[in-house]
Amino acid sequence: MCVYVPDCRNKRRVADFKAQQREEDAIPSPASRSIEDIFVFAAKAAQRATKTDGDADIAPEIWDDFHSSGLAVSPLPEELGGASLWDPRHGERLCEVLRALGGADLSIARLYEGHLNAIGLVCRYGSREQIEDLAAHVAAGALSAVWGADDAEALTIVSGEGGEVLKGRKILASGAGFVTRPLVTAGGALGQQMCLLDLEPGYVHDISGWRAQGMRATATGTVQFTGRRVGEREIVGAPGDFMRQPHFSGGAWRFCAAHVGATERLVDLFRDHLRSSGRGEDAYQLERLAGCVADATTARLWVEEAARRLASDIDAEGIVAFANITRMVVERSALNVIERVQRGVGLRAFVRPNDVERVCRDLATYLRQPVPDLAMSDGARAFLTSVTPVGEF
Repeated sequence: MCVYVPDCRNKRRVADFKAQQREEDAIPSPASRSIEDIFVFAAKAAQRATKTDGDADIAPEIWDDFHSSGLAVSPLPEELGGASLWDPRHGERLCEVLRALGGADLSIARLYEGHLNAIGLVCRYGSREQIEDLAAHVAAGALSAVWGADDAEALTIVSGEGGEVLKGRKILASGAGFVTRPLVTAGGALGQQMCLLDLEPGYVHDISGWRAQGMRATATGTVQFTGRRVGEREIVGAPGDFMRQPHFSGGAWRFCAAHVGATERLVDLFRDHLRSSGRGEDAYQLERLAGCVADATTARLWVEEAARRLASDIDAEGIVAFANITRMVVERSALNVIERVQRGVGLRAFVRPNDVERVCRDLATYLRQPVPDLAMSDGARAFLTSVTPVGEF
């Protein structure tokens, strides 16, 4: 399998970027760059999505377009060359971006959301030096991610010869092999800690076990870290910051936005099928289409509201509860649309290459987020114990 590896000139590019920072009060911001560039990239990614899925690999030219469109730097603070999309106050614009990417190719949407999440965590909890260093690497072509999943070999920080070292590995690490600035969680003496690592291209990883039904191009696998030194420069924030609310649960709206984008794409594809097949006037098909439009729109409205609530950052408990219920609404809406579209299109919805087949498969896979039942019950419990009318909850 061919995987994207950042240009070997990145080290020099990072140095050049930092030198430019020292020479200027602020780097000219591309925040004014038209968001249309990102939508143009999404359109190109959609055209290539069938091949990307078939190859189970995102081609180098797609990554080139990803970076040239401004997507890679878009999460960074404006003063460091980005559009500050990491900041919840820009949730409305980010929601549009994630929906566009989700409708184009969910594998790319997944990798971008992880990249943005990592940058956001560093911007929220990291030092100025860490933020600027990460910005320099991203501007030079690096990709970040959040790797938080553990197995029995859970990643921990232990005392080693000459200082503290990592022991264990990360599983379900999306972008394994080409993400070079991952933010990983590791257990420490005082609790869970975030570590921002700088990996050399070509580091050891294993994606041979990634045989999922969908999301084939995310290069999800295992990365071993045992023996790697970790010092103060790599430690981001304080123990427990990673799961600090409301941002830990409240930020779930972002992957939900990608789900909504794919759901909307399915509805569009279904409409196109009904037109091209001449079955648009069938009463049962119209009923299916109406249900699809209602579900997709409902999911989008919930996600947009969840983004607005996180931006307010006023009622942490309410933000978390609303985000948890949003997850339930988006999942149910997406599953409803998948079922209706598959029934409406028929056998062709299960035959490759067909955009309906691919999007259904990717979406069904990406919908499998951690602890959905717990999120739902926590959201319901928050309402149960409140005295707020449901219309104001």
